[in-house]
Amino acid sequence: MTTVDTFAARHVAELSISAIKEMAMRAAKLPDVASLAWGLPSFRTPERIRATVADALSGDPDVGKYSLPDGLPALREAVARYHQQVAGAEVSANENVLVTAGNMEGVKCLLSTILNPGDEVIVTDPGFASHFQQIRLCGGRPVCWALDEGNDWALDLDGLTGLITERTRALLLVTPSNPTGRIFSRDELLRVAEILRSRNVLLILDDPYSHFVYDDRDRFFSPARLADGTGNVAYLFTFSKCHAMSGWRLGYAILPGDLKRQMLKVHDAMMICAPRISQVAGCAALSGPQDHLSEFEAELDRRCQLICERLDRVPHVFSYVRPQGAYYVFPKIVAPHAHATQFSIGLLEKAGVCVTPGGAFGPSGEGHVRMAFCGPEDDINKAFDRIERHFR
Repeated sequence: MTTVDTFAARHVAELSISAIKEMAMRAAKLPDVASLAWGLPSFRTPERIRATVADALSGDPDVGKYSLPDGLPALREAVARYHQQVAGAEVSANENVLVTAGNMEGVKCLLSTILNPGDEVIVTDPGFASHFQQIRLCGGRPVCWALDEGNDWALDLDGLTGLITERTRALLLVTPSNPTGRIFSRDELLRVAEILRSRNVLLILDDPYSHFVYDDRDRFFSPARLADGTGNVAYLFTFSKCHAMSGWRLGYAILPGDLKRQMLKVHDAMMICAPRISQVAGCAALSGPQDHLSEFEAELDRRCQLICERLDRVPHVFSYVRPQGAYYVFPKIVAPHAHATQFSIGLLEKAGVCVTPGGAFGPSGEGHVRMAFCGPEDDINKAFDRIERHFR
C-alpha cells in the first residue's frame, strides 16, 4: 500500500478520475494529437466582457477581495432580471439566487446539501460522467435511468416511477444532453417535474448548453422555465460554455429559499465565494449586447454539420444519432473492438485521435465514444482524416 492509499478515504480511493480528463492527460503526453475528447470551446471570452474586467482591475479597489458568500448583489440582481427574461419567472436576488464557481461546484454543493449516506440520485444513462462521481463523493448512489437509443435517446417516462424509492432524493438532468446532444421536449420535462413533485423528489437541472440548439429553436423549451424559486426545482446555469468563460469558473443557482439557505452553508465552507473578478465578468455577460450567443451557436451548428458529414463517410467504424443541441455526438462503435476504453486508447496511440470512451457516461454508454465538436474545424477534419486512414 502506498502512502497516498494510506491517507485517502476509501470512497475516494475507489473512484477514478473522469475519463474525459484521463484521455486529455494521455493525449498531452503525445505529440500532434487531434483531440475530440474535452468539451472545451475554442472561442475567446468576448471583448466586451474582457474590457469590463480590465476597467475593474484598474479602477475598483475591491476587485481582488471576497464578495458575500452568495455573490455580489449586482450580479444576483442581474441574474434575477435575466432569469425573468428567459424563464418568465420572478425570483428574488436575495432569497433564491446563489452565485457559484461554475456548475461543477454548484452541483457538488447541492448534492452535499441534500444527500445522507446511501441516498439515491437518478441520472440519465448515458449522462454526464462527473455527475456519477459527484454523487458517490457525497455518499450517494447513482441510479441509472436508461435513455432509448432506438428513439434518438429519448426519455423513458414509463420507466421513471419504478426507479423512485424511499431513498430517492433527486433526479439530475441535463438538456441539451451531455453526451448525446438530445434535447428533451417541453412535454417530457413537464411530465418529469410532475412525477417528481408527486413523490417529493428534487429536480436538479444542470444547464450548460441551452444556448446551443441546432434543429428548431422555436420548439426548444428552456429548462429554466421550470424554476420559479419555489417547489421542488433547482436550476443551475454556467457561464462557461455560452459566454466562453470556462476558465473563469462562474455559475449560479436558482433555488427555493429554504434550500438556498442550507446550500449556502456548504458553499461557504468549500469556496467562501466565487472569484470576485469572475463575478464582475458575469455582470458584463448578462448586461448589454449578447451578439456572441448567436455567433457561437451558428458556428457550432456548422461544426455539427461537419462532424456528421465526416461520420457519414466512415459507416464501417461508427453509427450515430444526430445531435440536436450541445456540442457532442455519441456514436456507436461498429468496428471490431473489445470495449470502448480499449478502442479509444488504441485510436489515440495508433491514429493520434483522442475521444472519450462511452462507458464513462453510464452502462448504456459502453460500446460508444463521445466526440466534442466545439474545437476548430481544422481539428475535426484532422481527426477524421486520421480515422479514415486508420480504418481504411
